[in-house]
Parts: sequence; structure tokens; C-alpha cells
Amino acid sequence: MKTKRVNDLMVPLAAYATVSEDATLTDAVAALKQSHEDFDKAKYRHRAVLVLGKNRKIVGKVTLHAILKALEPKYEDMFSDTGSMHVGFTRKYQKAIFDSLKLWQDPMDQVCKKAAQVHVKNFMVTPTESEMIEPDATLGEAVHQLVLGQYQSLLVVQDKQVVGVLRLTDVAEAVIDEILSCNQ
Repeated sequence: MKTKRVNDLMVPLAAYATVSEDATLTDAVAALKQSHEDFDKAKYRHRAVLVLGKNRKIVGKVTLHAILKALEPKYEDMFSDTGSMHVGFTRKYQKAIFDSLKLWQDPMDQVCKKAAQVHVKNFMVTPTESEMIEPDATLGEAVHQLVLGQYQSLLVVQDKQVVGVLRLTDVAEAVIDEILSCNQ
């Protein structure tokens, strides 16, 4: 059996939703929604939009978490530049934080106004080196990187250029297919 490589599983850059760094949150969610319509229905939907800088190179990504965090500015007080508060909080503690910081107090009908005012460059996730992988890396290397970083995707980089996106869902599906093939 042939060893699977990242380039066998990645979504090519041309097939991924993109917006400029000057786009609004509304623009980003519209691009994400459009990608759901355009992408192969037999595959999993995209969970992020790539952000293009002035030089048309990838400078960030807008994840589902980033979208939700951008709509509540008070989350900025809870998250550092290096990541989230992380997991492990009891539901009681989470509720206490929610109540004490008065999160999501504005009615949901204000979400449209907020989304039109927030620009992608102000809340996008800037990828680090650990979120990048080479196209010829093995499936095992990709699994290792995704697990250690707890990432939903990795940017596939060749010659310092992003050429695609390796999604956790596609990697997990390849591993699941391999497991199930053992029984045949």
C-alpha cells in the first residue's frame, strides 16, 4: 500500500474561501457560506476562511471560534496573544465568568451591526510555524502535528508559499478508512 502524504489529502488553495484583510466579518461569513455551496458535497464543509494580505499572500485565517469571539469584545480580556484560556473549566465556573463579565448581553439582533463593523485583520488568527506542513509530509507527521497543536487545520507550504489546507476532518477520515480496511 502507498504511504499517504499531505498532498494526497489537502484542499488546494484555489478551492478554499478567501477574503482580504480589509474585509469585514460579514464578508468573511459570506465567503464561508458560499464555500459551503461551492465545495464538493461529498466532503466536509470548510470551517475557516483564509485571509489575504496586500501582497495576495496568506496572512491569517478566520476560524469559527474567531468569528464568535469577534462578536463579543470582552473575550479579548480573557484570551492572550498566544492562545485561549484552554479547557477544563466546570460548567459552574463557565457560567460565573459569563455572568460576571456580562458576556453576550446585546440582543442577537445586534449581530448584523457588529459583523459589519469588525474587520478581519483585527480578529483573524495569524498562523505560526507549527501550523504549517510540507506537501510531501506523511500522514503520520500530519496526525502528530494536528494532535500536538490541537489544530483544526494546517497550512500546506511549499517554497514559502501556501499551496493548500490540510483539514483535521480529512486526516481523520483517512485514518478511519485505514482502520476499517483492516477488517476486509
